[in-house]
Amino acid sequence: MMSGSEVNCKHDHEHQSPAQMMQAARQICEEKGRRFTPLREHVFSLISHGSGPVKAYDLLDKLKPELGSPKPPTVYRALEFLAELGLVHRVEALNAYVACDHSIGGNIAEFFICENCKSFQERHANDHVDCVPEGFVISRSVIEHYGLCKNCAV
Repeated sequence: MMSGSEVNCKHDHEHQSPAQMMQAARQICEEKGRRFTPLREHVFSLISHGSGPVKAYDLLDKLKPELGSPKPPTVYRALEFLAELGLVHRVEALNAYVACDHSIGGNIAEFFICENCKSFQERHANDHVDCVPEGFVISRSVIEHYGLCKNCAV
């Protein structure tokens, strides 16, 4: 059984390493003309090295003092920046963040959250969505499903 902090992916593909994710994040920032400041980079690094969703206050505890021991609003602004660019996803139910692995393809992340044991699974859907209004272009999407995992449903 998975703990609430583990991410499990059931697809046949290779995931990027944290270093590859960092390189992709830098490239995305450059392409979009956005600054990947040392604080934003450090926050992204902490999330991408995590084994599952990371809460903002957990990030605060891990930030290096040489970055000025930022206050919560500064960390939340960094998280908003990363989410805006699709570098991280916010898991609403857990009030936590996960790094987006751009190697998977597709721009729709699906999260499966067990309401009993709080296990967490991530899956990426393909870009084709039949119910999208005509002319609407999805830039990113996060879908959360709540229910019981296989172990808790028994």
